Formats: sequence, C-alpha cells, structure tokens
Amino acid sequence: MKIFSKEQIYEGDRFTIQKQNISYADLMERAGTSLFNWLDARLQGAPVPILVFCGIGNNGGDGLVLARHLITHGYNVKTFIVDFSDKRSQDFLVNYERLKETTKDWPVSLHKGDDLPVISDQDIIVDAIFGVGLNRPIADWVVSLFKHFKASKALTVSVDIPSGLFIDRVPKHEDEVVHSNLILSFQTPKLVFFLPETSKYIDQWEALDIGIDPQYLQETETEAYILGKLDVLPMYKQRDKFSHKGKFGHALIIGGSYGKIGAVQLASRAVLASGAGLVTAFTPKCGYIPLQTAFPEAMVITDGDEGKITHIDFNIKPTHIGIGVGIGTDEKTLVAFESFLKANTVPLVIDADGINILSKNKELLKYLKEDTILTPHPKELERLIGAWEDDFDKLNKAKAFAKKYKILILIKGANSIAVYQDKLYINSTGNPGLATAGTGDVLTGIITGLVSQGYTALEATCFGMYLHGKSADLAIEFKGYQSLIASDVISYLGQAYLDLFELAEKPSAPQEAQPKSKK
Repeated sequence: MKIFSKEQIYEGDRFTIQKQNISYADLMERAGTSLFNWLDARLQGAPVPILVFCGIGNNGGDGLVLARHLITHGYNVKTFIVDFSDKRSQDFLVNYERLKETTKDWPVSLHKGDDLPVISDQDIIVDAIFGVGLNRPIADWVVSLFKHFKASKALTVSVDIPSGLFIDRVPKHEDEVVHSNLILSFQTPKLVFFLPETSKYIDQWEALDIGIDPQYLQETETEAYILGKLDVLPMYKQRDKFSHKGKFGHALIIGGSYGKIGAVQLASRAVLASGAGLVTAFTPKCGYIPLQTAFPEAMVITDGDEGKITHIDFNIKPTHIGIGVGIGTDEKTLVAFESFLKANTVPLVIDADGINILSKNKELLKYLKEDTILTPHPKELERLIGAWEDDFDKLNKAKAFAKKYKILILIKGANSIAVYQDKLYINSTGNPGLATAGTGDVLTGIITGLVSQGYTALEATCFGMYLHGKSADLAIEFKGYQSLIASDVISYLGQAYLDLFELAEKPSAPQEAQPKSKK
C-alpha cells in the first residue's frame, strides 16, 4: 500500500475533483460518509454519547458531515466548533449550514476563555480539529482542550490524523497532539504512524476508501510503502514437482564466538526454515560440537582458533553469505573481517557486530558489493550513519547513506523499515514479543535464505521481515509476548508461509508448543 506525502494528498484531491467532475464539497461528503459507515457498522445504534469536535478547516468539515449523518441516524451527538481563528474554509461553511438545517441542536462554539465541556470516560470523542494541512502554532487554550481529552479517558477517534500531529515532522511538545485510540485515515495511512517518536500518539489506525481516483492511486509514485499480505504475496516463488535442494541455494552463515554460538545456530536454522536448500555455518572451533549436535541439518566449517574467528577461509561456493551474528569485535576478528571483505565476491547480508566493525572502520564500506543488505537496530544504525535530530532526519540520512554505497539498509524496530534507492518499505507485521535475544539473528537467517533462493535483495528483505513478523504474530497466540523466544519464530515460519494463502483457517501450534492436557 502506498503512503502519500502531504503534497500528493492535495494533488490526489485535485485530480479526483477534476477527472470525476465533482466539487470539493462532494469529496468531503464522501469522506464524512465513509467515517459514518465505519462507526455505524460497529456501534449499531448504541446510545453512547458521541462528542464531535470540529476545527474550522476542511478536517472540521469532514467532522460536520459525520455529525450530520450520526444525528440523522438517531445517535446521541453533541457537536463543538473549536474556533481558533476567524477564517473558515468555504466547504466547512457549506457543511456547517447543512448541519444547522438537520438539527435544532446547533453546534456549540468553543473560544478562548470558555469552560471546557464535560467529558465522561463513557463518551466517544471524535477529533476533527486539525488535518494534514496544519501549519500554524496551536493556541494554548486548544492545547488545554487536548489535555482535557486525554484526562477524560474517553475513547478518542481522530479523523485522518490526530490533531496537532504533522505529516512530515515530529512535534516539539507532546501536549500539542491529541492522543488517539484510533485513527480513521483517508485512503492510505501516513508515514508518521510508523515512526518511533510519533507512535505514542497512535494506538490503532485504519484506512478508509473515500473515492480518490484509481488512476491517481495506481500511477503516482510514492516515497514510502506499507507492506501487507497482498503486497508480499506476489514476491513468493512457486516450486515445481521436480525441485531439489540444489535449486534453492547454498547459504553460508559466518559468525559466532565463545559463548555466542547460539546466534549462528539460530541464523542457520532460519536459513533452512525460509526455504534455502543448503546451509553451512563458519564458526570458531568451539562452535563445532554445539552446531553438529543441536542442528544436524547444517554443515559446519571451523576457524583455527578455539574461541573467535581469526581467519575466514572456506572451500565451498555459497550462493549468498550472512555475516556478523555473534562474531564479536576482537582485534583479530576485525582483521579477518577486513581481509574477507576485500576478497569477497559473493553478495552479503551483514548484521550485528559485522555492522559495528564497519562503523569502526568506515574505509571498509567501499568494499561492499552493490545490493549488500545491512540489518542494524537503531543503536547500530547511529554508529554507522551518525546521530540524527529526529526520525525524519534519521530516514533522510539512511537514504543518503544507502544511495552513496548502493546498498539496502533494514532499520529494525516495531515497524522495521527497508531503505533502498530513495524508497522506504515499512513492515506491518510483528509484535513486542520480538523484543528478545536472538530474533535479529533469525531475521538475518531468513533474509540470507531468501536471497540464496533467487529473491532480489529488496524482495528478500521485504518478504523476510514480513515473514519474520508474521511468524511472531502467529506464535504469540500460543506463547504470549513474554514467553516468546527466537526459536519460536523459526518454528512458526511454516505457518507464516501457509497464512499467505489462507490454507489454514486457524494456526495450529507446532508439536513442541502444544498445550498439555491437565488430565
């Protein structure tokens, strides 16, 4: 699903109005009607008090349309106009008059110095005060209203975007944004819904179709995309009856050090669970017995040193290499990594201490092959590209870095973001259960396994982070957030694949995860 910029949202409105020969008021009617249909389908006429707070611009006009439809359908509605200026948009005024013609209970205007309305925790607040076009400082008395919303503990639904939240920058003060329980976003979500610094204003969102012209939606190129099932399903590569392991690649995982062989095991297991035909692990000597014992499907090559990698040498021809998991930053390992990087001709996925080594010696970056994949968590990213002012600055710096070295950067987080050729690809799957040791190693293995099978770097990253998150989403149905461990993510990868085609109506737990009878 595409994520449009503020300028593209305005252009989409203009394109639709011109091509479909409608007025802006007609488009506003569509938006307000979509809001009503969504709420009505869930409230089913319930007598809960609904307080609709409208600004005096077009977002407020959408709120007025919603209020009118709610009233005509018998809902218990109170409408408020937040009069922060004497300049009202023309389409707001059109719908203001329509609302006045609908009910004798006219909207109540709120001004500076007025008492704030009483709000119960049993009420529903509809926030339609500011939209994506907000470009002015918010008056103190309006900020007090936002605080009043939050203190009431009432369910708060925002129209298109939480009032006070900018579409393209991070707010300076938390109190200047409405904290929404739900955002009903027009046509597509906004980029700010998925960034760490702005996520605190958002619990849930849903995109509503308001009839923006299909031609515009299909033909307009956007900077950012949110990846769901329908976006990654076309990436899936079918297998034929006569497939064999040699057709699906031979991945090599290089990493591990004394006490961190588990990282290599997790990554190697994920390689095969993602569908690769073969996997070899390259580790220090201390990894040989653990890997051969715990993961017999893997082949193992060892370094001459017992506890760390000091020289990377192998006599196989891997399709793709994942390097860095558990490898450490010992001085001898740094030398081995540098020598390997200079001589390597195989595409790479670099994670963990592999990224930290690059950050310590940025001269090595010039040896990265085109479409190398880096998978840093935020702190590793900061070491690599430098500090940033806010999340938008972070994304701009990551884009510049990726473009300079012709690589792909996967920024891991609650909504992992792949940065590639000036584009952002945002993952929609995953949950807090992934905040546990080893899940990053699993992700590295999944992506390495996919690239080994012939997926492009971008396909492998997007498909890989989707499967990784989806597997965790399926696992928590049986494990819960707190009890999820990295091995569970691997165990449920098969269910994540099946879910793509909805072959299983309800996921079933792997054998080892089945709850035991209390008999």
